[in-house]
Amino acid sequence: MADVRNPTPEYLAFWRERHVCTLTTLRPDGTPHVVPVGVTYDPEAGVARVITGKGTRKVANILAAGPEGARVAVCQMHKARWAT
Repeated sequence: MADVRNPTPEYLAFWRERHVCTLTTLRPDGTPHVVPVGVTYDPEAGVARVITGKGTRKVANILAAGPEGARVAVCQMHKARWAT
């Protein structure tokens, strides 16, 4: 498993390849909402940016979490490789 705080060159190269990702957010009732998305990853800033529109369910789920923030997971996969 790669440590995202100290990523290997292979891990960073995988994220530069830009495969389809999944984004998992939690609905207000606590059930998961999983959707395909495009993601860019900035390891220096420690930020994954999800490409989406502001009127989507995923954005509503994140905003519904309030000021304490939302728990989310981003996973990029290609064949037998993945990073979450």
